[in-house]
Amino acid sequence: MASGAWGGRPALAASAVAGIAVVAFSVAACGSGGVSGLASAAGAGRAEASSTGSAASAPGSSSPAGSPASSSSASAVPSTAVPSTAVPSSGAAQSVDSLRADPFSAAVDGYLAGRSGTVLAAVYDVRTGQSWRLGDGPAQDEASVVKVDILETLLSASDGTGLSSDNQGLAEQMIEDSDNDAATSLWYAAGGTAGLAAYNDRVGLTGTTPSACVVCADFPWPGWGLTTTVPYDQITLLKQLIEPGPLLTAAARQYALSLLENVTPDQAWGVSGGVPAGVTVALKNGWLPLNDDNTDWQINSEGWVSGDGRDYLISVLTTGNPTEQYGIDTINGLSSSIWTALG
Repeated sequence: MASGAWGGRPALAASAVAGIAVVAFSVAACGSGGVSGLASAAGAGRAEASSTGSAASAPGSSSPAGSPASSSSASAVPSTAVPSTAVPSSGAAQSVDSLRADPFSAAVDGYLAGRSGTVLAAVYDVRTGQSWRLGDGPAQDEASVVKVDILETLLSASDGTGLSSDNQGLAEQMIEDSDNDAATSLWYAAGGTAGLAAYNDRVGLTGTTPSACVVCADFPWPGWGLTTTVPYDQITLLKQLIEPGPLLTAAARQYALSLLENVTPDQAWGVSGGVPAGVTVALKNGWLPLNDDNTDWQINSEGWVSGDGRDYLISVLTTGNPTEQYGIDTINGLSSSIWTALG
């Protein structure tokens, strides 16, 4: 991975990382990659890494696995299936026989019960319109996952004309390399806090709050990573990229997905776990240490998986991980179970 926590180069740390209300629901409209991630600041409750990295171990780089579980870790909350009223993307009515079973099975609960930390997730099956949730709790800091929101806000404001050549270059760095400097430039170009809030309101997000600052008190990293969200909102954002809607043109959706499908190889983990080669995976990850000892990590991953009989969106937020790699392994394992369950 590139240096930085936040799921890209630099990383960002979140404050009180409690669980996240993970309610997956259907709405007709839905990272982190390269250069930016977020790194924790000494003594600060939350921290974000800059595109140049942080004093803590580079969030973009792999951390050793097998560290002892942190004493503050919380257990995973049993999954809850949430009926969906969405119409399948094919527009065809679904028979009861065609519906899928809840992928957050007892086996998943058992797996997570043996892991440190709190795991919150949401899954949406594109073909059946079903959605499910795992866990419950307050919104968490997004770290580099917010870059998907920044990109969509920019694209929706382009009125179908697309991004300028300069912004296209920055968007590629922001998504594929998860570069924080590029994200800061595009945050401003998208209208900052007000711009994202307006777009999110149009999309119908109910649990996401854009950060009010880029330079934040007691926080050494770009403040946009302090935007808070819940998994079901991330599913709603991702839906915007795969289903026709009034906010993004077909060209804009294709462009955004092309970036998410080409994140730098060392960041192609998380919701791609267990997915075989040849299957389309468009994803964005985020990672950040929450303390100076790097013994409490927040690791996030979300995206679209399509191929080999599956077509689904997934968002996973985890906290209380004793190491960066531990959190990555947890999401990889969960992703593998979801892939198998939806087959």
